[in-house]
Amino acid sequence: MTPGRRAVVTVLLPAFDAERTLGACLSSLLAQTEPRWRCILVDDGSRDATLARARAFAARDPRIEVVATEHRGLVAALTTALARATTPFVARMDADDVMHPDRLRAQLAALAAAPRVAAVGCHVRLFPPSDGMRAYERWLNAIASPAAVRAEAFVECPVAHPTLVARTSVLRAFGYRDVGWPEDYDLVLRLLAAGHEVGVVPRPLLAWRDGPGRLSRTHPRYALARFTACKAAFLAAGFLAGGHEYVLWGHGATGRALRRALAAHGKRPSHVVEVHPRRVGQRIGGAPVVGVEALGRLPRRPLVASVAGAGPRAEIRAALARLGLVETRDFVCAA
Repeated sequence: MTPGRRAVVTVLLPAFDAERTLGACLSSLLAQTEPRWRCILVDDGSRDATLARARAFAARDPRIEVVATEHRGLVAALTTALARATTPFVARMDADDVMHPDRLRAQLAALAAAPRVAAVGCHVRLFPPSDGMRAYERWLNAIASPAAVRAEAFVECPVAHPTLVARTSVLRAFGYRDVGWPEDYDLVLRLLAAGHEVGVVPRPLLAWRDGPGRLSRTHPRYALARFTACKAAFLAAGFLAGGHEYVLWGHGATGRALRRALAAHGKRPSHVVEVHPRRVGQRIGGAPVVGVEALGRLPRRPLVASVAGAGPRAEIRAALARLGLVETRDFVCAA
């Protein structure tokens, strides 16, 4: 960093047994076109040479500060790093990912241009290429505005957490917590529930590593059921807070799981909307099954469209828009 130029962004970088990938990660940080950064690298009790590699990089560049702790997990490591941040902005990074050289510059510029936005993510490039993740990558990279982040919030986490750059004051006010489901999704939903806007720089500025050892594939809190529990908790406390009944569109595996999770919060469907004619007229969990054409005759209640697949969700959104319903006010899409 040029003498006299103070850091404006702190990179929060937890690392655990990351000796194989840490070099590429930190090299991409050193190559940033925005030089006004510092990095708090928390070694979370690694059992390999991660700590030694981190200290070797720190010896070469004083912007990198290494903190060694016992192994306490990701949330504790992030909390430790955040507590040491003194810059107006903080950026997330994982020790197995690689930044585009323009990442910090572009995201800081986006925050400077939108003072009411609390945080911004960016698009990603998943590597190595995986057929199983291509649909998720396409969905994630189609989100390009705060409105889209809010609309997609109950489908999946609409911003990849390692891409997030946030205002330090906001992130410190919310913090990270471990409540049995993904801490990144929990953070984004809390920000949105509090009225904050989360934006996206629509450029692939992070190479996001996928693999069998990734925490999201191995830790129980990232299991599909925990994502569903997270969605249900926030839906019950927010969109569905005004009453006990809602209309559920869709009762495949996705809709069934969400219905059960919402029932644990005292929320039950008054009606279930189905497109299959043979199901119309039946009852599911005591709720009558109706066709799409009956929606206009139902009492106005919040509607949750819970279906897998971007195509079916697009068709549902179009049908509800034709009925004059407004997304995030009258209905939400979930998966």
